[in-house]
Amino acid sequence: MPQRACRCGGRHRNRRLDSAGHWHVQARVERFVEPALLLALSEGPTHGYVLADHLAEIAGLEVDYGNLYRLLRGLEEDGIVTSEWQDDPKARSKRTYELTATGGHLLDDWVGSLRNLNGQTAAFLSRYDQRRQK
Repeated sequence: MPQRACRCGGRHRNRRLDSAGHWHVQARVERFVEPALLLALSEGPTHGYVLADHLAEIAGLEVDYGNLYRLLRGLEEDGIVTSEWQDDPKARSKRTYELTATGGHLLDDWVGSLRNLNGQTAAFLSRYDQRRQK
């Protein structure tokens, strides 16, 4: 029997109820693109298109280039990354981004927070699995 639609009209970012009454859930970490981007930059200086590819490899994220460059500009304003133009007489000039020491510390803090979240998630799943076995 199909369930009725949620009261808010389905404006949830992480779950939706389809017409057959089945929930579709996407577990996600808000702003996960930031730590993934910092990790990619920790591997060395690079430009935006390569960073987008790295984000797909690291976290399975498809990134809108406009959002990526806005994020990079914000990180640069905060002193987390630096950038410089690389002129190439045979191709288009590219802006290359590099992680700063401050960015490296932020990545370390992200990793600590994600490890904590990983522990919380493991505890949740363990409790769920125990309940299901009863």
